[in-house]
Amino acid sequence: MTWHVLGAGSLGGIWAARLALAGLPVSLLLRNERRLAQFQAVGGLTFEQDSRCQTLPIAAETLAATTPIRRLLLASKAYDAAAVARALRPRLAAGAEVVLLQNGLGSQEEVAALLPQARCLFASSTEGAFRRADFHVVFAGAGHTWLGSVPATPAPDWLDELAQAQIPVSWTADILARLWRKLALNCAINPLTVLYGCRNGGLQAHADEVAALGRELGELLVACGQPSAASGLQAEVAQVIAATAANYSSMYQDVAAGRRTEIAYLLGHACREAARRQLVLPHLQALEGRLRRHLASRGLPQD
Repeated sequence: MTWHVLGAGSLGGIWAARLALAGLPVSLLLRNERRLAQFQAVGGLTFEQDSRCQTLPIAAETLAATTPIRRLLLASKAYDAAAVARALRPRLAAGAEVVLLQNGLGSQEEVAALLPQARCLFASSTEGAFRRADFHVVFAGAGHTWLGSVPATPAPDWLDELAQAQIPVSWTADILARLWRKLALNCAINPLTVLYGCRNGGLQAHADEVAALGRELGELLVACGQPSAASGLQAEVAQVIAATAANYSSMYQDVAAGRRTEIAYLLGHACREAARRQLVLPHLQALEGRLRRHLASRGLPQD
């Protein structure tokens, strides 16, 4: 069965390249005819790993094509996911399976509500990837991807295909715990790297502030019914900062490039959930205000 992949940058591109290299049928979904022509002009998707590049002549089509979709990897930005889901809804076959690979929380529920005919699976990944140029993706760090559904259901029968394609993946009965944990890690690290204009390792000079955020995020996770996601959170925040000291966070990269951030699905989501529960988390709430003012000062959207 063909894997349709929307999102040819970063992780979506890495998945598409690995699936194609394993001999599995893949088709990239591109927004319009102009993007399709650009893709065809460069000869396909360039996959870079360990400084070696290969260009893969993967099939591609536009969102407006009529080919039925039975298996979809939706790897768009969180703020684009709902609009893309609406555009693709007429093409989804009954019982189609959709893997949602977005940062943060909130977009997954939006998409699932829009696609009642499909089985939506949530994904959380720690793999590293970035886009060097249009249709040129770089594998930047080994990690793992967890898949699951809400409510929990049995694992799909195509996980072996992902293993064949060397995509390290596990099925979990509690995907929300994974997503909440990753959201908390992102909220403790990414906004501060933007505000201090530093690599992840630069936050070691602001250890007290990071620790205060970690405490409040742990409190939020417990209040949201995710005590397992809160366990050991502060220690992992420190470990991630140390292990990725030389890296720039994804939010830092977005702001530096003048791109829209996913604040609404990361820090914004955390603060909305805190407000719903009438939790007072002064460091987290102050951080959101500082980040929004910083984005506004650079002319970037605050949602």
